[in-house]
Amino acid sequence: MANRTDPSAKSIRGTNPQNLVEKILRSKIYQNTYWKEQCFGLTAETLVDKAMELDHVGGTHGGNRKPTPFICLVMKMLQIQPDKEIVVEFIKNEDYKYVRVLGAFYLRLTGTDIDVYRYLEPLYNDYRKLRRKLADGHFALTHVDEVIDELLTKDYSCDIALPRIKKRLTIEAIGALEPRKSALEDDFEEEEEKDEDEQLMDIDAGGHEKDYYRRPSPSRERDRDRDRDRKRDSHRHRDRDYDREYDRDYERDRRDRDRDRDRDRDRDLDRDRDRYRGRDDRDYGRDRDRRDRDRGGRRRSRSRSPSRERDRDRDREERRQRHARDSSTSPPRRGAAEGEKPPAAKKKKEKEKKDDGTDHPDPEIAEANRIRASLGLKPLRL
Repeated sequence: MANRTDPSAKSIRGTNPQNLVEKILRSKIYQNTYWKEQCFGLTAETLVDKAMELDHVGGTHGGNRKPTPFICLVMKMLQIQPDKEIVVEFIKNEDYKYVRVLGAFYLRLTGTDIDVYRYLEPLYNDYRKLRRKLADGHFALTHVDEVIDELLTKDYSCDIALPRIKKRLTIEAIGALEPRKSALEDDFEEEEEKDEDEQLMDIDAGGHEKDYYRRPSPSRERDRDRDRDRKRDSHRHRDRDYDREYDRDYERDRRDRDRDRDRDRDRDLDRDRDRYRGRDDRDYGRDRDRRDRDRGGRRRSRSRSPSRERDRDRDREERRQRHARDSSTSPPRRGAAEGEKPPAAKKKKEKEKKDDGTDHPDPEIAEANRIRASLGLKPLRL
């Protein structure tokens, strides 16, 4: 019975007002000692006394997520559903800041969009400090305007999901809410009026009097000139520092670009060197194969040409003998017979016989030379 909603309470957003708090949090509140001892039998009139005793705001804290007295009183207001006038009085209370925050939190949960903006936005001008209990059990410093901003802009506050509300611009577009007026606007208007009055006074005043009142004192002029020189020097030093920083950055960038360029060039050189090395290795391999083939061919030709070398030596010897014989003028021998041929004719005949290649050491070549001599062809010289 103690946890039931008041039978005369109206449904909020189509549901029981206590259902605006999640079930797990409701269960923790119902089991809390503060709820059982301090919130039992409270009414809309006696609720104010408990609200005045609050000294901090917050949702749950600790390892078992124990609810704070602030959230227990919010749950009690949802249960008994006080009148709108009582809630508005809570919000307008300037003596007790926690009572004001309690009324604002309850109106954010149950009020319409227009009422929320109408009654909560003026609280942006309340800068009083509040104690807030965090989830780890420690306290943090906050302000009333920060809590109001959280209620108007966030989706969660004090571990409770806040109902969605329309944007202010949307409500202003349909004409249900006037544009927001800043609290500092009056001060701005006063300053503008003061400036306009001063300008009118300057215009109405005479030229001599205006010059007299406007002419600064010599000491003020010296101070102004000194300030101007100081500002000029500061700007000059700042410009010099900026130029120095710019030059330093430019030099650093140039060194980085040069280093990158050198690194790229070295990489390209290494790549070209590897390519040329591979090409030289291939060329060297081909040249070596060619030399081996040439060496092998010469070896084979040298191995098969001893007979040619012998023929060349024999021809050289015959030419030397012929030259010696032609150069000699010795007469033929007297005792030679008439039918006997002279030695020169005999040697010539032997030479012709030798030149026909029939005396070749190879019998096959000698036979081929005899056949070629019979046909009138040149002998083979192998």
